[in-house]
Amino acid sequence: MKLPLRVLVVEDSEFDAQIMITILRKGGYDVTSSRVENAEALRTALKEQMWHLILADYNLPTFSAPAALEVLKETGLDLPFIIVSGGIGEDIAVASMKAGAHDYLMKGNLQRLAPAVDRELREAANRSSQREAKKAVIESELRYRLLWETCPDAVVLVDPDGCVRFANPAVKDVFGYTVEEVIGQQLGMLLPERLRSGPLAGFERFLQSAHAKVNIRAVETAGRRKDGTEIPIEVSFSDMVLQGQPRLVGFIRDIAERKRAERELSENQEQFRVAREIQQRLFPKSPPACPGFDIAGASFPAEATGGDYFDFLPMANGRVGFVVGDVTGHGVGPALLMAETRAYLRVLAGRREDPSEILTRANSILAEDVGSERFITLFLGCIDPKTRGFVYASAGHPPGYVLDTQGQIKTTLKRTGIPLGMRPDFQFASAPELILSPGDIVLVLTDGIEEATAPDESLFGIDRIIEIVRANRTSSAQKIVQTLYEEVRAFANHAPQVDDITAIVIKVQ
Repeated sequence: MKLPLRVLVVEDSEFDAQIMITILRKGGYDVTSSRVENAEALRTALKEQMWHLILADYNLPTFSAPAALEVLKETGLDLPFIIVSGGIGEDIAVASMKAGAHDYLMKGNLQRLAPAVDRELREAANRSSQREAKKAVIESELRYRLLWETCPDAVVLVDPDGCVRFANPAVKDVFGYTVEEVIGQQLGMLLPERLRSGPLAGFERFLQSAHAKVNIRAVETAGRRKDGTEIPIEVSFSDMVLQGQPRLVGFIRDIAERKRAERELSENQEQFRVAREIQQRLFPKSPPACPGFDIAGASFPAEATGGDYFDFLPMANGRVGFVVGDVTGHGVGPALLMAETRAYLRVLAGRREDPSEILTRANSILAEDVGSERFITLFLGCIDPKTRGFVYASAGHPPGYVLDTQGQIKTTLKRTGIPLGMRPDFQFASAPELILSPGDIVLVLTDGIEEATAPDESLFGIDRIIEIVRANRTSSAQKIVQTLYEEVRAFANHAPQVDDITAIVIKVQ
C-alpha cells in the first residue's frame, strides 16, 4: 500500500511541479499536493493544512526558496524543505543548507528525489523523536526508553564515571556491538584508540561535576566499530536527571553516506569543468555573413555548466538559421546531449528550410537518447536574406522578441511546441512568416538572463532586458549582447553565476 504524502510545492511552473509529483508517486507515495508561488499563499497553505514536505524552486518571478524557508521558520513547523532547482551553484546550495534547507536537487537529475524524500521524512521523524524524548524526561524514564529503543541513531546513556548505562538497538547498526556488549563499558570503547585520551568537548565537565550543564550539538568526530574500522560520526550530548541521578544522553549518527555525498559534490566540480570545455568548443567562432543583417551571439558559462547552446546554421536555398537551446541539468551529460543536438540540427538544416520539419525530425531521434528525466528547450529561426522573411519554431523555449525601430515590442515569439525529447511522435509547427523591416531587432535568449538575481533576491526580469536593448538599439548586435551580459553581472553584484547566459541578437539593416 502506498504511503500517504502531503506535498506543498513552491513553484511557478505547473509542468515542473507535475514532474516532481509523478516521480514521487512512482516512488511509492500516495501524493496529495498544492502549488504556491508567493509568500502569502505559502503562509495560508501552512496555516490551513498539515503538510509532510515542502519542495521549492530556488528562483520564482516574485519569490525564492530562501524567502520560502524564512516563511516556514516563522511558523515554527519542522517540515523537510528540499530545494529543486534548474541550476544553482555549489556556494548557493551550501548557503541554503546552512540556512536550514535539508537537501537540494537539480531539475535535470531527479532520480534522487524519491530517496531524498524518504531520507528527510525519516530525519524529520528522528528530530521529532528527539524533541519528544527531551520533554518526556519530566514524566518517566520508561517513556524515554520507548523512544530511544526505536530511534535509528545510536543512543547511549552515560553516568558521571563515563560508564554506559543504557544503549538502544541501533548501537549494533552503527558500531556492530550488541546492547549487552556496550552496557557497563566505558564510552571510549566506541572511539578509536587515538581519541580515547582526548575528551570530547564538554564531556569532561560532566565527569568532573554532576551539576555541570552539557549541551553538545552535532559534533563530527570518528567512531570505531567492533571490527576495528573507523567511521565518521556526528555526536550530540545533553545532560539530564533520571530517577534522581545525573546522566549524559548521547545521540550518535553514522554520517558515512553524507561524507560520500560531499566527496561526490567535490568530484562534480571537475565534471563541470569538462562540460564547460565541451560546450565552449561547440559554439560558433563567428556569426554568418548575411547581407542586410547584423548578427551576433554569445554564451557566458556559469561555474556549473553544460546546458546552454547556440549556433548558426546554413540552410537550404541560401537561408540562414539560428538556434538557442537549453538542456536541463548541468555537467558532462547535458554537454554531450547538447553536442548531439547540434550535430543533428546541422545535418537536417543543410537539406531543409522549414524549422518545424527540422525540429520534428530531430525530436524523433533525440527522444531515444534524452531519457525520462531530461529534455531540451530550443528555438530555431530561419531568415531569408532576399525577402527579409523570418519564420521560426520553438520547442518549449522561453519567448523571444522582435523590436521595432523605437525599441518597442513588435512581436512576441511564443512557444509552438513542447520541449524536445518528451514525446518522440510530436509534430512541431512553425509560426506564421514575418516580414522584417529595416531597424527591427530580433532577440532570442535563455532563461539565465531573465532569472538572474540581485543580492536582495529580486529577478532581472524581461522588462529590464527589453529596456537595455531599447537603449542600445543603435549599437551593433555584438555590442547589445555584451551590454546585456554586463548589466546582468552588475545586477547580480558580480556574484558567481548560477546559470549560463546565452543570447542571439539580429539587427535588420
